[in-house]
Amino acid sequence: MELETVRHIDPAFVDARGEIHNLFEGQIGHVALITSKKGSVRANHYHKQDLQYIYLVSGAYESYSCPIEDPDDVLKIDVKPGDIVKTPPLVAHAQKFTEDSVFLAFSTRLREEGKYEDDTLAFPVIQGYLNKVLKLGKS
Repeated sequence: MELETVRHIDPAFVDARGEIHNLFEGQIGHVALITSKKGSVRANHYHKQDLQYIYLVSGAYESYSCPIEDPDDVLKIDVKPGDIVKTPPLVAHAQKFTEDSVFLAFSTRLREEGKYEDDTLAFPVIQGYLNKVLKLGKS
C-alpha cells in the first residue's frame, strides 16, 4: 500500500518578474488556505474516497501516515516550503507543525453540505487534536 509521498516543486519558469510554480494538474473539488500555529496537530483522520494534496507555502511540519489496517506502521516525513504531500484514500494521516505555517489543501472531492464528514473518519495517528464531529474509524 502506498502511504504519503512528498516531492519538492521547483519553479517551472523564472524571469525578472518572478517565478511560476505549477502546483497541481487534475480534478479538484475543493481548495483551502490553512494556517497552523507551531505545536498544533491537524488531521488525525483518513478519507474513504478523497485524494488529498498539501502544498506548504511557509513554515514546517512533520507529516505522519499509516495504513488503517496497521496503525503501528507509521511513516514520518519532514515537510518544508515548496513541498507537496500526496495522501491517497484509506491512508490515515496527521500533521504536527514545528513552525507557524501556511499551506494549501487540494482535495479531489467536494466538501459542501456534509460531504467532508461523510468521507472522513477520525483516526488517532499521533497524539493531539481529534475532531469530535467525525465518526471514529477503525483502529
